[in-house]
Amino acid sequence: MRIRPYIPSKDYEYVSKWIDNERTHAFWCANLLPYPMTQKSFHDLLEKNAMDWTDSAYVATENSGQAVGFFCYSVNTADNIGFLKFVIVDKTKRGKGYGKEMLNLALQFAFQITGAKAVQLNVFSENVLAKQCYEKVGFVERKIDKDVFAYKDELWSRCNMIISKQSL
Repeated sequence: MRIRPYIPSKDYEYVSKWIDNERTHAFWCANLLPYPMTQKSFHDLLEKNAMDWTDSAYVATENSGQAVGFFCYSVNTADNIGFLKFVIVDKTKRGKGYGKEMLNLALQFAFQITGAKAVQLNVFSENVLAKQCYEKVGFVERKIDKDVFAYKDELWSRCNMIISKQSL
C-alpha cells in the first residue's frame, strides 16, 4: 500500500462509492456535507478545510494504483499535534486490515515527514468498527463528549483519540 495526494478528477468517483448510505455518510463527515454528497460539495469542503486548517487530502492505494482509502491530515503548529479527518476505506475492503495499514502509513508520514509529536482524531463512539481499528493501531481515548451529534432519532457521542510518537 502507498499514500499519495488526493487527485480530485481521478479519486472522487472512488470515495463517493464508499459512502453508499446515510449512516455511513454521517459517521464519516458528521453531516458537514449534504447527503448524498456531490463532487462540488466535497471539493468545496476540502478547499475550505485546506484554507482554514491547512488540511491536505490523501488517498491510499494498492500497489497497482487502485484507490482503497482516503483521509485528510493537518498539523497544528502551535502544539505540533497532527489531526486526521474524514478517514474511510473502500467498503469492500473493510475488516481486512486495509484501514490499519493506511493508518500506519499516515502515522509514519505524520511523525517522520511532518514531525508531529502526536496525532489525534475524532470518531463517534457508535462507530464501533472504526473505533476498534483506531485502537488496534494504538490510538487511545482522550476525551468523550456525550450526545453531541443528532442522527435521526439517535444522539451520538464524539470520542477524541490520540497516539503519540513515543507510543509506536
